[in-house]
Amino acid sequence: MFREHFFLLLTFIYCGVLTDLIKSQTLEVVTDNELLDLCRSENQVVALFTLKDCDKCKKYEETLTQIREELVDSLNAWVVKVEGSNLVHIYNPTKEPALVMFRHGVPLLVPEPEAINDELLIDMLLNNRDPIVKELNDNSFEHLTQASTGATTGDWFIKFYSSDSIECQRLQARWETVGAKLKNRVNVARVNRYIGGSITARRFAISQSPTFILLRRGVMYTYTSTDHTIQSFLKFVEEDYKFTVKGQVPQPKSTFDDLVHMCFDVLRENPLVWKLGLTVLSVVLLCLAALKKTSKPSEYKSKKKSTKSSSKKSK
Repeated sequence: MFREHFFLLLTFIYCGVLTDLIKSQTLEVVTDNELLDLCRSENQVVALFTLKDCDKCKKYEETLTQIREELVDSLNAWVVKVEGSNLVHIYNPTKEPALVMFRHGVPLLVPEPEAINDELLIDMLLNNRDPIVKELNDNSFEHLTQASTGATTGDWFIKFYSSDSIECQRLQARWETVGAKLKNRVNVARVNRYIGGSITARRFAISQSPTFILLRRGVMYTYTSTDHTIQSFLKFVEEDYKFTVKGQVPQPKSTFDDLVHMCFDVLRENPLVWKLGLTVLSVVLLCLAALKKTSKPSEYKSKKKSTKSSSKKSK
């Protein structure tokens, strides 16, 4: 009897250990809504966007599973996977597989070489537990970059963006990766060209979102390629800027010059405004011309009457 109870106890213990072992070797599956809730409530979330029957996805998952426990211990991170997600295109234009780390809700897209190598992966995630891209505005731009005085704070790779641009939203995870790759070498930042950074955007004549400029040793280089991949951005900063036309860093505008530039931008970006203004002006001019024409005959008649009356009096 004692042996039977002892055997049952060992069986329960073995089953529990086996269950924990299986759980530790698999990733928890969550839905899109559950992932969004995690990103809002947790500081660190590592999410693998995957598909069923995908060989590359399996390789990503195997690598992430190997370091899962270390991520939990070191970062207190949630490590999950999402199958067939509708959110993946926001973080990776090539879709699945995609490995994204959310730091306080800010996404960082892990490049493929790191995603399939456990040593490179753990190094990248542990060294980028906080967002790296700096948010600049009109008040902090010149103070931090010292662009007009020679950029003594180092080189700056800056993205001008707008909140209503879908492309800018989709670039956020890749731009954070650019910041992680250039960490301690180049400052990577962004400026909202409408909210908080409109004066700076006008200073650099930024007319579309996104626009990228590199400030290097007092010289400005504009990234003109339509290739918005991580590799292309890094290649531009490290090599391709040499083959780009050098531009002079514009000085901060005076209040009057900035006001004129702002009015010009409003008219350019809102053609209906100046068309409506031109129409109103035309109507006003036509009305004035019509009033002037009608006033002439009345003046002539009044003069004629006064002439007749004066002639009668003389008689």
